[in-house]
Amino acid sequence: MRSQKVVLKNKIGLHARPAAIFVKKARNYDSEIIIKKDVQEANGKSIISIMALGATKGDELIIITKGPDEDKCIAELSNLLESMDDEE
Repeated sequence: MRSQKVVLKNKIGLHARPAAIFVKKARNYDSEIIIKKDVQEANGKSIISIMALGATKGDELIIITKGPDEDKCIAELSNLLESMDDEE
């Protein structure tokens, strides 16, 4: 199991489009993916679950991966969240 903290920089947070981009990448991995915001947890492969977090700019999220490709998975997904800009 791996975990990584990420701070959202995207001004409008994890709304539908960025959540869809995240889920599309997440579904390429066999590992289980959880995103935590405070005490809430979301399935990283579910757009609805991610959007229910209500994550906005400046929120600290923790990505947790568990499975055979967890290292590559967490590296790519952490980088994706950190690199999302206001256009996405």
